[in-house]
Amino acid sequence: MKSKITYSSSGVDYNKLDPLKKLAQTLAKSTSKNSDIKAVEQSRGEPAFVWEEEDCFRAFVIESLGTKNLIADEMRKVTGKTYYDSLAQDTVAMIINDLISVGAKPQVINAYFAAGSSDWFANSQRAKDLTAGWANACKLAGAVWGGGESPSLSGIISPQTGELAGAAIGIIKPKTRLILGDKMKAGDAILMIESSGVHANGISLIRRIAQDLDDGFREEILTPTYIYAKLVEDLFAGGIEIHYMVNITGHGWRKLMRANRDFSYVITDIPPIPPIFDFIQKKGQLSDKEMYETFNMGAGFAIYLPAEQVGKAQQIITKNNLKSWHAGEIQVGERQVVIKSKNITFAGKSLDLR
Repeated sequence: MKSKITYSSSGVDYNKLDPLKKLAQTLAKSTSKNSDIKAVEQSRGEPAFVWEEEDCFRAFVIESLGTKNLIADEMRKVTGKTYYDSLAQDTVAMIINDLISVGAKPQVINAYFAAGSSDWFANSQRAKDLTAGWANACKLAGAVWGGGESPSLSGIISPQTGELAGAAIGIIKPKTRLILGDKMKAGDAILMIESSGVHANGISLIRRIAQDLDDGFREEILTPTYIYAKLVEDLFAGGIEIHYMVNITGHGWRKLMRANRDFSYVITDIPPIPPIFDFIQKKGQLSDKEMYETFNMGAGFAIYLPAEQVGKAQQIITKNNLKSWHAGEIQVGERQVVIKSKNITFAGKSLDLR
């Protein structure tokens, strides 16, 4: 009998990963004590680190793609396409969607392309697709591509594979745009924005069941991640009072309680579940709870705002050719996420890292 497939058995165990991140956050605080950097300490644990300048805040974030390129490498054998233009957008989206969550407007993005052999870079079509895709994603994010690094790491990375990552800096101006959760209040609406598919999370789990996915579904997994930067800029420009934002990535819908606040996040209207997630759930024999704590389940971004502004915000979202759902509200209560229609509750302690 086959053993049950889980995210941890696929190589991603947050119970082991999160303690290191928490330790790093704790030690990181000490580095700013004798520094000229005016660190915004409450930003530690948020998706981007923030510091204060004279008339603005700056925000910085670093992120990686993960293992999505391994699926692309397998699909190339079937279709002949590299998919690295899409993977470049995935990587930029992972970076930028975290950066904008604190209210920052993207300015500069740097790239990190590492490989296990110099021969990896010799594939001219892959190089062309990767660089063109990265440049286009920077344009979608409204940021400049500032440069990067492309090391060959023989003995560390497999010669046949590469690693995509990067970092970005953004500006928060005026300072009132800073979003760190202190503006949230009971009664705020939770507005969820559609994803373009699995984005770039839960891929290690997907790869464990990939042999059961037909080529069409495997190619659908490679749909590039939405970049929500323009949408967020339009919401600010439209006068929407944003109280908090969440990029729904690792930890799935548990991320809805990322803010360091004691609130309950009650979801009463979930978005329609895209077929790709139904397929993954059936093939992997995963429970609803496992799915919602791993994947975005059709909603890649969440915005918390006053309930009376939902209609206006949704009009702006529609103009950006995206779908949205007034999924629920913030309530007084213990820190938890409650998905009523699925009878799922994620207690605060299940999200060990903010």
